[in-house]
Amino acid sequence: MDKLNNYGAIAKEYANKFIDYLPTLVGALVLLVVGLWVIKLIVKYVKKIFERKDHDKTLELFSINAIRWGLKILLFVLVITQLGVESASLVAAIGAAGLAIGLAMQGSLSNLAGGVLIIILKPFKVGDWIEAQGVSGSVVEISLFYTKLDTFGNQRAVIPNGELSNDNIINYSYNGTRRENMSFGISYDDDIKKAKEVLTNLVKEQKDILEDPAPQVIVSELGDNSVNFSVRYFAPNSVFWDLHWYMIEEGKIRLEEAGMTIPYPQRDVYLYDQTKMKGTEREKTAE
Repeated sequence: MDKLNNYGAIAKEYANKFIDYLPTLVGALVLLVVGLWVIKLIVKYVKKIFERKDHDKTLELFSINAIRWGLKILLFVLVITQLGVESASLVAAIGAAGLAIGLAMQGSLSNLAGGVLIIILKPFKVGDWIEAQGVSGSVVEISLFYTKLDTFGNQRAVIPNGELSNDNIINYSYNGTRRENMSFGISYDDDIKKAKEVLTNLVKEQKDILEDPAPQVIVSELGDNSVNFSVRYFAPNSVFWDLHWYMIEEGKIRLEEAGMTIPYPQRDVYLYDQTKMKGTEREKTAE
């Protein structure tokens, strides 16, 4: 009987404590619900601001996520404080948790920092063709931790932002045009001026080749087996590769039609009959 009385007293004590704590709990729940609602409104307003102006999609996603999570962390601190947890203890706990998470996620934090740098400095954007970390491809997505590329062979390459932000990056799309420098070789017996005229006319016929800077057709090298011409011009990125393949094929056709010889590496080999040569070791031995 005494045990029942004790259990009853304990239950009554906890019930009274719960009733006394109930306003604080309700206040924390109300704060949580209202806070989430306010955060939703703020994020929605920020999205509308981005929609009204010309902006980078990557910057929009980064800003919205940063605002959303920053406000949620602040709301979490306010709710915990409302429940009666001392702010000093909370700050110490968050600091300890942050240190542990930071040590466990050093690589991820490096990628996060790299993503922030890429978003702020903008060395490239979605749609640009870049070369980095030994990979070339078109940028399809820039997230906080990784950058995704579609390669020339239509493979998806995923590069960590930490390594990407600390490496050399070649952005082929940044200037809108690219310079071509292709080589054609002719035989030493062919007419150099005629070959140059053929290649110059071919360049002039291409409407996609820019006139400024002016294209060039020059003799660039007197090689071991050929006289080499360098054909240099600028073209828009959108037609660069189509023009590249066409110029290689048509250049060879035009030169051959003009009577030019496209040389290839060759070597002359001479065979000598040592038994018929005077002064050989065999004759000296016989003597």
